[in-house]
Amino acid sequence: MRVVFWGSPDFAVTVLESVLASAHAVVAVVTQPPRPSGRGRRQRPTPVAQLAESEGIEVLAPKRPRGLEFLRAVEALGTEVFLVAAYGAILPPEVLSLPPRGALNVHASLLPAYRGAAPVTRAILDGRRDTGVTIMRMEEGLDTGPICLQEAIPIRSEDTAGTLTARLAGLGGRLAVEALDRLALGTLVETPQDDASASYAAKVATGEAAIDWGRSAAEIERAVRAFDPWPGAWTTWRGERIKVLGAGVVPAEGHGPVEPGTVAAVEPAPVVVAGGDAVRLDHVQPAGGRRMGGADWARGRRVEPGERLGAG
Repeated sequence: MRVVFWGSPDFAVTVLESVLASAHAVVAVVTQPPRPSGRGRRQRPTPVAQLAESEGIEVLAPKRPRGLEFLRAVEALGTEVFLVAAYGAILPPEVLSLPPRGALNVHASLLPAYRGAAPVTRAILDGRRDTGVTIMRMEEGLDTGPICLQEAIPIRSEDTAGTLTARLAGLGGRLAVEALDRLALGTLVETPQDDASASYAAKVATGEAAIDWGRSAAEIERAVRAFDPWPGAWTTWRGERIKVLGAGVVPAEGHGPVEPGTVAAVEPAPVVVAGGDAVRLDHVQPAGGRRMGGADWARGRRVEPGERLGAG
């Protein structure tokens, strides 16, 4: 089938690579426009745009996917179906109605759970044991369309949002090709979602990644993984912001009844008391610095037991 692919980040690149290796023809990609990136703030095309250009595929990068000129450009492609994977904007009804076989979306959750922008981060934060990928038929609602294919994978204890997203992207690519194959054969079965069981995965805000030491150590450890690689769980020490890039849960016994956020020990690694148990800082990144071991940071900055993180 002739496919127009909609996507922008690395997750979408993996899905696109799977489609390019299939029997289906990607006639164009629609992606977000270039954004300033890096220290020089140079305008850089999205990862999907870079892959498409290297493959000689036409790239459309509108500021907004709407308007008569854009609609005519897409219509002229003669596409049969849209495949959408982390495009980054809602497709209006007049766009969804263009392809004769409709639009399919690759969503990184087991719908109807975690509809919305940040399903991977929210699943880790909530301590879910599994998640997965859903291929759904797109409609006007936000991730509300009928389910075409769905497959679960476990969330590993060491998974970060980055590692889990990468595994889901591989699964999404395989399921996307299978859905396109079935659609071409007329064997794709669509099952309505149970709206009563739906949950919503809101977009992540940077402020959410501030560590609340009053929460349990298990919740904080999940937050460290959930906000890796972006925006990075963070706290403050002596007024300086530091990111916590790796953490573990340790028993709080022996550290006394101290206020959450208090440094209980610095050797062999810094340990910080939480609202329940304590958190071992395995890897941190000081502001403007590089990633380093928590013990190296504590020794180099002369962190003292009894100091508090996140105070002031």
